[in-house]
This record gives sequence, C-alpha cells and structure tokens, in this order.
Amino acid sequence: MFVVLLKYITETEMIDNYLPAHRDYLTEQYQNGNFIISGRQIPRTGGIIFANVCSRDELEGIIEKDPFKINNIADYEFIEFEPTMSCEELEWIL
Repeated sequence: MFVVLLKYITETEMIDNYLPAHRDYLTEQYQNGNFIISGRQIPRTGGIIFANVCSRDELEGIIEKDPFKINNIADYEFIEFEPTMSCEELEWIL
C-alpha cells in the first residue's frame, strides 16, 4: 500500500483548470480498485491519495496518467507501507 503526496508546483488557477480532468482520472482509478481515499491538503498546497497496488512501478505507471502529472503542475512523493491494523470497515485491506 502507498500514500501518495501531491505538491502543487504552479498557481491555483492552473490547478483549477485541470481539476475536472483530474477528478475523472481519480474516478477511473477508484473504479479500477487502485485508490482507496483521496483529498486536498489544508491549506490547499496539494493532495493525498491512498493507493492499494502491488508495486511502486505499478503506481508510477498509474500516476503517469494523472492530468496533473501530464501537465507538470504537481510533484509526487510515494510512501510505501504495510498496513497491520485498521478500523473494522477497512479490515479487508489487511
């Protein structure tokens, strides 16, 4: 499992221009079972995605399709971890 940290590297207006395409991309990744939860950071400097994929290579390939990545308006950091505890609703991840 991975935490993906997005950091915006351009002005908010540019982010807003690509936000509908980014949301479509996120919806597709949820439908494919790759993403579990996502959202904006507060303050609005980027975003966070929890991804349930097998490898960093697979995740990097998925992120390459993100309109924010394609248009070079966000940087990405990948943090891999092994879930060992969860609330009851997320026990399926373990």
